[in-house]
Amino acid sequence: MSNKSLQQYWKKNLGYLGILLAIWFVVSYVFGILLVDQLNAIRVGGFKLGFWFAQQGSIYTFVILIFVYVRLMNGLDREFDVEE
Repeated sequence: MSNKSLQQYWKKNLGYLGILLAIWFVVSYVFGILLVDQLNAIRVGGFKLGFWFAQQGSIYTFVILIFVYVRLMNGLDREFDVEE
């Protein structure tokens, strides 16, 4: 792999990481802490939404983000022909 391709690969990888970490931050910090009072006005399945994000939603989101990252990286590996 050429040096230019390595830089492009790394740049795309960092782009994916930035987006996924931003989603992680919004779900865990913004929804679970900063907006918890506003979200608690909404009930889902009998639970306050702010409480749900702080206890369950952030965990589900983290697991989903892991699968999304794996899928994105597999596609990136195929694109740059560095599959194992």
